[in-house]
Amino acid sequence: MAETQYQKPLPAISSLNKPFWDALKNRELRLQKCDKCGLIWYPPAPLCPDCWARKFTWVQLSGRGRVNSWVVFHQSYFKGFDDELPYNVAEVELDEGPRLLTNLVDIPNDQIRAGLRVEITFEDVTSDITLAKFRPIEIRRS
Repeated sequence: MAETQYQKPLPAISSLNKPFWDALKNRELRLQKCDKCGLIWYPPAPLCPDCWARKFTWVQLSGRGRVNSWVVFHQSYFKGFDDELPYNVAEVELDEGPRLLTNLVDIPNDQIRAGLRVEITFEDVTSDITLAKFRPIEIRRS
């Protein structure tokens, strides 16, 4: 089966951020953690943004967090988004601290709220690129 041409902007993969994108392809969320002070950060950087140490480890995170902020776009700035209007872009604060810009799925835009608990889901957009998106965590009541 021929791969459908993905029409939205794709990330620029570099030697610095490749471990992040490789992890997403493997259905994991991995970010850098400073070996000296323990800070976990995003976006990838060659040194810790807190203590400037250059030694870090790529660690797997829970993939859970809370919606901190969001916007809903009603105008398309890229042709690939034309069929999805209106669409959301959210800032999710991970339980481990870093914040990611992402899209929320499986929720109507008018039901998005600050503090909404979310978990990662993975979307394969090309044979090489998997994106991290987030969906609400179902609250199970006894």
